[in-house]
Amino acid sequence: MTLNVWNTKSREQYERGCDRIMLNYNGYIEKLSEEAAETYALMNPHTKEEIIRIPECRGEQMEQAISRAEDGFEKVRYMTAFERSEILDKVSQIVSGHKRIFAETVAKEAGKPMKYALGEVDRTVQTLKFSAIEARKLEGESIPLDAAPNGAGRDAYTIFEPIGVIGAITPFNFPLNLVVHKVGPAIAAGNAIIVKPAEKTPLSAILLREALVEAGLPEDAYLVVTGDGPRLGEVLLNSKAIKKVTFTGSPEVGREIKSQAGLKKVTLELGNNSALYIDQSQKTRVDDIAKQAVTGSFSYNGQVCISTQRIYVHEQIIDEFIDLFKQETEKLVYGDPLDETTDLSNLIDEPSQERLLEWIEEAKQLGASVVAGSLQVEGGLEPTILKDVPREAKIYKEEAFGPVVIINTVRNSEEAINSINHSQYGLNAGVFTNNMKQALQFGHELNVGQVLINDLPTLRFDHMPYGGRKNSGYGYEGVKYAIQEMVNRKMISLNYKF
Repeated sequence: MTLNVWNTKSREQYERGCDRIMLNYNGYIEKLSEEAAETYALMNPHTKEEIIRIPECRGEQMEQAISRAEDGFEKVRYMTAFERSEILDKVSQIVSGHKRIFAETVAKEAGKPMKYALGEVDRTVQTLKFSAIEARKLEGESIPLDAAPNGAGRDAYTIFEPIGVIGAITPFNFPLNLVVHKVGPAIAAGNAIIVKPAEKTPLSAILLREALVEAGLPEDAYLVVTGDGPRLGEVLLNSKAIKKVTFTGSPEVGREIKSQAGLKKVTLELGNNSALYIDQSQKTRVDDIAKQAVTGSFSYNGQVCISTQRIYVHEQIIDEFIDLFKQETEKLVYGDPLDETTDLSNLIDEPSQERLLEWIEEAKQLGASVVAGSLQVEGGLEPTILKDVPREAKIYKEEAFGPVVIINTVRNSEEAINSINHSQYGLNAGVFTNNMKQALQFGHELNVGQVLINDLPTLRFDHMPYGGRKNSGYGYEGVKYAIQEMVNRKMISLNYKF
């Protein structure tokens, strides 16, 4: 390793820094384990072998973490924007310099193929860099009070202040970058944060914590508490010290969090069954679109919030598209996540596999036909293509969160809009068309948070606004937009003629 992270040209010092991160990482887990009394086995989804014993923290440990985070907040809130930005920029370099370590951690605990784990680390670095930039850009505005009849002689302006301690509950599928999407903005705004990671993927969050401490963040400004989600989440929700809860997960849990949060700020990134429409004007690009769509449908076994699940294709090009899509799907390689040629691997757990097999069988009983796949492979599933799936089928109306995609025929754009909107979800939707009028029609009429014209619905850049409608969520992520929901606005006025 040659990256100069700690402002030294010494390779030995750099490597000692890496050793410190790993030593502190192990020490953090050991300390939690001593306090927790109980542990559980963290299993590798691919090998089914135990990776490590993880602390099963209790409510009192979460309460202790909240108390520590309050102390951490008192330190980080008084840092300058420059100091917070420097820490975030420095940790982006640390993560980049230890890319392989972070990627292997993701691959082992999440069963994510290495090619996608490496991509997640790259995105994490970008998210941290965007957070560093936005830490310096949180600006208020000048308010012309003399616009009111009695406002003469007064100047006013707004400032933003950090809200305090934030509680974050994160999912298994992006155990590093989706943690950073909460931690980066929180620190940029001057808050402290406690992360309750998914039980199946806590290691990435802990490794990130130690990298941030190495970069100069006060130790208690970012804490990780492992264990049962409902039990620990309840403590976060009931604590007066927690000023905001940010959650990524199921709509059922999201609704429960919102109902219990009271006056706390809440951001919820929930379920989805992303839709894609391809119209007849793209006939000459069908080959390219099919290749993109296969990646969008089956990356990380489809265990992605914006995985392409429903594809609607104009009747004039449907047969050609399905043939090309099937050909590309059959090229995918099933194997060990640590092998960089692997495209698909085992699903996160057996219940996910069983659920998908049941949903596929139900769709077949309701009249859908199987174009490819549908069979169990070890702990996973063959990449599966279903055609002519009725709306009442679970695989149509629910979030699959697995390597299953449906392809249905539509006659025109109006039918496509109706089909895409016929969903309880509304996060991302993609549209491929050369018709500008039609593109704008989709942009305005689709009831989703983000409409991607001539791109897949699986597209996400880490600085763009990202939020859903209906059962897909509440509030926005994306670094700048997440920060805006992690601060309090204050107006200050001065009567200079008093």
